Amino acid sequence: MQTEIAYLKGVGPERARLLKEELNIKTFQDLLHFFPNRYIDRSRFHPINQLPNTNAEVQIKGVITSIEYVQQKRGKRMVAHFQDETGSMQLVWFRGYQWLRDSMRLNQPYVIFGRINWFKGQASMPHPEMELEHVFQQGVKAAFYPIYPSSEKLINKGVSQRVIQKLVASLLQQKEGEFSETLPSYLLNHFKLISKKEALHQVHYPSTQNLLSRAQMRLKFEEFFYMQLQLILKNHQRKQKIKGHVFAAVGSVFRNFFDNHLPFTLTEAQKRVVKEIRTDLGTGRQMNRLLQGDVGSGKTIVALLSMLIAIDNGFQGTLVAPTEILAQQHYHSLKSLLEGTGIHCALLTGSSSKKERIVLHQALESGELSILVGTHAVFEEKVQFHNLGLAIIDEQHRFGVAQRAKLWQKNDIPPHVLVMTATPIPRTLAMSIYGDLDISLIDTLPPGRKPIKTLHRYDNNRLAVFGFVKEQIELGRQVYIVYPLIQESETLDYKDLMDGYESISRSFPPPKHQISIVHGKMKSEDKAYEMERFVQGKTQIMVATTVIEVGVNVPNASVMIIESAERFGLSQLHQLRGRVGRGSEQSYCILMSGSKLSEEGKTRLQTMVKSNDGFEIAEVDLRLRGPGNLMGTQQSGVLQLKIADVIKDTELLKAARDTAQQIIKKDSAFNNKDHQVIKRTLSALRFDSNIWNFIS
Repeated sequence: MQTEIAYLKGVGPERARLLKEELNIKTFQDLLHFFPNRYIDRSRFHPINQLPNTNAEVQIKGVITSIEYVQQKRGKRMVAHFQDETGSMQLVWFRGYQWLRDSMRLNQPYVIFGRINWFKGQASMPHPEMELEHVFQQGVKAAFYPIYPSSEKLINKGVSQRVIQKLVASLLQQKEGEFSETLPSYLLNHFKLISKKEALHQVHYPSTQNLLSRAQMRLKFEEFFYMQLQLILKNHQRKQKIKGHVFAAVGSVFRNFFDNHLPFTLTEAQKRVVKEIRTDLGTGRQMNRLLQGDVGSGKTIVALLSMLIAIDNGFQGTLVAPTEILAQQHYHSLKSLLEGTGIHCALLTGSSSKKERIVLHQALESGELSILVGTHAVFEEKVQFHNLGLAIIDEQHRFGVAQRAKLWQKNDIPPHVLVMTATPIPRTLAMSIYGDLDISLIDTLPPGRKPIKTLHRYDNNRLAVFGFVKEQIELGRQVYIVYPLIQESETLDYKDLMDGYESISRSFPPPKHQISIVHGKMKSEDKAYEMERFVQGKTQIMVATTVIEVGVNVPNASVMIIESAERFGLSQLHQLRGRVGRGSEQSYCILMSGSKLSEEGKTRLQTMVKSNDGFEIAEVDLRLRGPGNLMGTQQSGVLQLKIADVIKDTELLKAARDTAQQIIKKDSAFNNKDHQVIKRTLSALRFDSNIWNFIS
């Protein structure tokens, strides 16, 4: 099955190069697992005088009576006159017909297939698939013919659907006796799955609709099963192979803070998560845990309590955030929580001065500094810890694997790793992308928080919205007004922001109102100055781009206005909304949009108005955008599935994961006689076990 595709009859070096470049087909196995994306009923032949008056795809038997070339603006087109007993029509080629002309036989019976075009009552078929009738009769017989993903380049080079169909059919016939089963027989029986051999035949050339459905189910289950098996196995192997520091004690540092300095009572969800983390830290195996919690659910306090356990055991902790604003936010939050405890906490960002860095490096290497909060600057080689025991990464999807790997080199034994995200991840995606991590979930908000009221208003309601903003400011509240940032057009976005700022300045003139402005083109110190004015309540309105999406915590801000809300994705809208609702007062999120909205735009805004639940919103986002876009998974390759779909096939994914977990629990080495087939298949998948696999 690993034979290069060039050696399949009908391929050769040039076609092999095209198949590799355009469809990523390199071997026999790749071709057999290149599945159709739809099927056409080829059991019926249409008479020309009864063709449907639409652009339908049809199959016709007939003969070519003559061929001519017709001059057009650019070059020529080739026209073949085609007829059956009931009438005639034209077959048309606009390109790539030179090689076709030589192979065409006049007055010989052909089977043609393609989409009909109608012009002045006359039917034509551009670029049809054609086969002499006797050749068609000798081919693989099926009620439905497969249609495969293709590209314009392949079609122009003569690699049509018919060519791909023939290559697959020829390979199926040639390798019939060589398809080895990949699943144990007891699983086939339990889930009523057909064999691998039958599934491959039926998925390419189905005999009936029922057999096609059974073939797809069998292949989807197998794909999910081996994906999950590798993820769970990776987690299992990491726990066996990678030793972790044993944090045996929960000592005086943790207890003193918990009893005397914790300013509020933890929610049940927070207590449960802290317990899960404590258990992990005491096992002697390296922790690799994902902490999910909606905006404002209290992940920071869980992060701090985890670092206090590290300090109790003689280790240091670090909390890394993707932006300076978020790092500063975490630092100020931790510093105020740790006041009076004697625990030293410091901040390191790209803006830290050389003088600050020298002092910080010394304190870090001597062990005097217990907690370092920072941005990507923490990954730098010159940042050395005395004894790093716990690394916490916030909004982890914004960091690359190579960056996170640098934290591993800060110590002989890698630190425990806790990755946090406020972007709720649908369960199916969490099982697929983060299937090798242990997952903790904070699924309740702290008590006393009122749900944010979300409203959708059109641009022509702006005066009423500004009237509402004035009322809120008079009550002593503060307001965010956010403009979209779309990277392709930073100059346009900047203009949007400045136009908006001028219009807001006219509606809210000084000295009665003060306005801060923050955008990506500002220097870090100017940004920090404007943010600080807003935090201290010196300005009532913050006009900003999405730089304030994460990390700004101003409990007095109760209104979030999002301009051109239809230009934002759902998770971004949800993140921005989470900037308000942090105090005890009722908060509002107002989504402003133009009157012309796409269906998807309407769905997004309606979802935001209807729900405050991040996980519900993430499920809608997943349906709208697909898994690749939602998590940027193209870079990880985890979700490049060939036939299964994490959105449509959720139940199958859960069944496959549960099955994989049960098997690894009972027989992780696959020594059982029934599991030899799994061992062989995993080995053929060339499961990679290098260090990159073990980085969350």
